[in-house]
Amino acid sequence: MSAGRGWRRLAGWLALLAAAALLAAGHGRWWRLPDRHNPFAPLSLAEAPGWLTRYKLARLSAEPAACQAFIDTTPLQAQPQPDRVTGPGCQLSHTLLVRRTQVQVGEPFTLTCRAAASLALWERHVLQPAAQAHFGQPVVRLVHFGSYACRNVYGRAEGARSQHATADALDVAGFVLQGGRRISVAADWPGDDAASLFLRQVHDGACGLFDGVLGPDYNAAHADHFHLDRGPYRLCR
Repeated sequence: MSAGRGWRRLAGWLALLAAAALLAAGHGRWWRLPDRHNPFAPLSLAEAPGWLTRYKLARLSAEPAACQAFIDTTPLQAQPQPDRVTGPGCQLSHTLLVRRTQVQVGEPFTLTCRAAASLALWERHVLQPAAQAHFGQPVVRLVHFGSYACRNVYGRAEGARSQHATADALDVAGFVLQGGRRISVAADWPGDDAASLFLRQVHDGACGLFDGVLGPDYNAAHADHFHLDRGPYRLCR
């Protein structure tokens, strides 16, 4: 590369850096990046999930106050719980006792704030739109098998602790529609009718908002529920 060409390339990079600096300096004064595309803007329940949603959810994991602030903007009726160790390899950290989400939940359950944030987004942007699309009415109740349990994966005597051991997971068994119809993972997953298509849509939609999403196609242990977790691994089955 000739010296002249090298200097021109350097000048080009310097010009780009200068332009970027000017844009950054003018942000908020002369122009504003939409929050949906701003990695530093708080997560919003009203905004449809986008390319930064997973990053913003991950940030809430490291910022308990920001996570609680987000939960306070949602319909969740949830009370913060004290941190405590509950057994070998089991603990509750930044958890909430959830008495109601956007819908009724029956028995209250304990869930980490970060998992509750994913749940709120999933209900708003996946579950309810799917219910309207397939049945023309909303979901009014979430049927679940619980969240926290100090146990290993599959309840085995040995092995890794489950995400349930830290209240990072919720098992969803089905839904009740406004008209009273019950949609069950165990009964309605097979087939190609509206109930089955609805369940597959809400399962697949959860994969963009949770880390681990397991259902009947994963194994027999999940034949009757969806396992939704905010764990260390990405898995959608």
